[in-house]
Amino acid sequence: MKTSIVAITIVSLLVAGTLSAQTERVPASAGRAEYIEVEKNVNLHVTDLGEGQPIILIHGWPLSDAMYEYQYQYLSRRGFRVIGITLRGFGKSDKPYGRYDFDVFSDDIKIVLEKLQIKNAVLGGFSMGGAVVIHYITKYNSAHVSKLALFGAAAPSWRKRDGAPYGISEVDANGLITQTITARQDLIAGFGSAFPAKEGNISKNVEKWLESINLEASPFAVTESMKALVNLDLRPELAKIKIPVAIFHGTQDKLCPFPLAEELNKGIKNSSIIRFENSGHALFVEEMEKFNTELEKFAKL
Repeated sequence: MKTSIVAITIVSLLVAGTLSAQTERVPASAGRAEYIEVEKNVNLHVTDLGEGQPIILIHGWPLSDAMYEYQYQYLSRRGFRVIGITLRGFGKSDKPYGRYDFDVFSDDIKIVLEKLQIKNAVLGGFSMGGAVVIHYITKYNSAHVSKLALFGAAAPSWRKRDGAPYGISEVDANGLITQTITARQDLIAGFGSAFPAKEGNISKNVEKWLESINLEASPFAVTESMKALVNLDLRPELAKIKIPVAIFHGTQDKLCPFPLAEELNKGIKNSSIIRFENSGHALFVEEMEKFNTELEKFAKL
């Protein structure tokens, strides 16, 4: 009997000690949400790393915030809080049926920045994300943002039109939209060769990694957002941008030709071009070290 009482007492003490240790543990997490609700039943995936000056990154089409892996690794260790937002319909974000246009994307970004209580951020966008962030800045008068960075931006008009001779033709744009509906996997696989300036600029493993991110996107969102991009003309909006702007662009970009960067530079008063002489559209991995250090330098200005 005494033996049983002793055994029960020991077990009770061990359990009590374990529960006490669990309640007293200092959380390892910083308590930041990985998903942020922007409207009922719609949550966006957010990568939120580091401390200090915020840098907000918006991905291109049809990627996700995962594309900025090497920017997160660098900037979060250099005194910045770096936040990647995946737009609805892409990556790990929710993929509801509905609209996928630049007003919706901008509204979502505004809600995320409000909920995170972001101030004086550097806002950066790649490719289609470059058009998204320009639209955000002009729609919301640079709310939460003090500087803008554009990376291989599909702007101010990615489709050729009167007075905008650069970018994709209307025929090719329509063909691209058709491919998203009828041959999406082949279209995405074909991006591998068009992404860098030349074969070998990015490894086959990096190419496969980017392809895998692209394939996570909702097919519906892929088509609808491409339609929105093809119809977007931001030229009248550029004069509204009053904050400093850095235009990162590969001189050998086959998807968003370099003259687009020059058009942005002409239209945005307080802007400058940072040329990536050895890059195509994949400048964030083709010249990763330069990309990271130039973004850090711009943020610290």
